[in-house]
Amino acid sequence: MKLSYQIATRFLKSNVGQTIIIILGIGVGVSVQIFIGSLIQGLQKGLVETTIGNSSQITITSTTDDKLITDYDSLLSDIENADSRIQFISPALDNAAFLDYDGESQSLLVRGLDLQKADSIYDITDAIVEGIMPQASNEILLGNTLKEKYGISLNEEINLITPDKRTILCEVVGFFDLKVAQLNNNWCITTLETAQTVFNSENAISSIEMQVMEADVFSADLIASDLEANLSDDTLEFTNWKGQNEQLLSGLQGQSISSLMIQVFVMISVVLGIASVLAITVMQKSKQIGILKAMGIKNSKASLIFLFEGLILGFFGAITGIAFGIGLAASFTTFALNADGTPVIDLYIDPNFILLSGAVAMAACVLASLIPARKSSKLNPIDIIRNN
Repeated sequence: MKLSYQIATRFLKSNVGQTIIIILGIGVGVSVQIFIGSLIQGLQKGLVETTIGNSSQITITSTTDDKLITDYDSLLSDIENADSRIQFISPALDNAAFLDYDGESQSLLVRGLDLQKADSIYDITDAIVEGIMPQASNEILLGNTLKEKYGISLNEEINLITPDKRTILCEVVGFFDLKVAQLNNNWCITTLETAQTVFNSENAISSIEMQVMEADVFSADLIASDLEANLSDDTLEFTNWKGQNEQLLSGLQGQSISSLMIQVFVMISVVLGIASVLAITVMQKSKQIGILKAMGIKNSKASLIFLFEGLILGFFGAITGIAFGIGLAASFTTFALNADGTPVIDLYIDPNFILLSGAVAMAACVLASLIPARKSSKLNPIDIIRNN
């Protein structure tokens, strides 16, 4: 085996220009694979983050007539103990109301939240553009769209009209921007205690919202099913983001399939190129192989020469491709920018994917070298010497 390796390296060094071109060819193939794979993964991660990153991924609601969940403290504790994949849990009380300000009015969704827990899901603290979090009774946050629409000032008082026609005076202690126009225009955020008081729903909530670990985002439906089975409560309804975003999932699946197809065809082209070049090398080196066989080298060792060539070319081609691929991805996120200077697609480097791409490239090169290796084992040294 050592002899085969030494002969393989000698063959490669005998034509350095050809060897470099082959390595660059492999490197280009690997870099395209890594660039496209990283691009698609970054795009998918960005889409998922934009769509559900700051929202509930699993939601529990009530099917009772009043749509309320009572004795929710014990339920929250059961959920926390049921599945370690659940990262954040937050109770919420949602009710419709009317905003009445300076003779104008519009409907709002008043969201009573455990603000400390909900902040882990919605990043409310970072979304506040002016003011502070509600702390005292009847303090609320409104979207910055409402501030611009009605000219509401910080610490100003507005009226909330409840469904049972009661008017509640509230103080606007801050404005938020959740980067979604509909939420900025319709949400009114307050403490859970304030919402329970305003809507006469003490010791009750309307939903429990959850986020799972980042690695388990695409298992949200399975986690929801496990929760439903463990809690065994017919009055609870479980929904998850996958069931509510079928079009997004279909688009992500289409992207993954197209990316995989491109990568497969790139690898096929690399395999064919390597196989053809090494096949030509067998012809070029047939005299040397014939002499080696005449000196007693076995067919298996002659075949190993070309397998080692494929392995060496694949190794250096993979390293070159990984460097090129990461460079391409970094360049794309550096120069392809939005108007605000942020990357069009965030750079996403997955070490496992990169290592897998390099390993696949090396395996493909070894596979490509099987054809010339088999051909070399069939060479007859007498015929080769006689013809040369």
